[in-house]
Amino acid sequence: MNRILGTRAQHDVRGTAAVEFALVAPVFVGLAVGTFYVCLCLFLTGSLHYAVEQAARCKSVNTTVCQDGPTTVTYAQNNYFGPGGTPNFTYTAAACGNSVTASMNYVLDVGLKRFTVPVSATACFP
Repeated sequence: MNRILGTRAQHDVRGTAAVEFALVAPVFVGLAVGTFYVCLCLFLTGSLHYAVEQAARCKSVNTTVCQDGPTTVTYAQNNYFGPGGTPNFTYTAAACGNSVTASMNYVLDVGLKRFTVPVSATACFP
């Protein structure tokens, strides 16, 4: 009798889909969440670069809006659309032209751990 039950148990395939799903699902969810966070960091970096480039160009081309350093910094802050608050923008008149620099520490919270990612961007427009 035990031999018959053992043979039946070896050929029973019920529940295999649930076991396979339990093995594959955590990997898939981890990849999906990781992809989301990578895209978020890329958006943050792109938005920061956009803000400093537009502010440096505004100081060089549109002197009615960006009259001096503080108005240029305000213009850069208004052109930053990324996550994580407001970066620290600075304006300097450099040898290459009008230079705008931004830096910030973005806190990336992935659930189990928090990472601090330093991000910076610089643009100079003649």
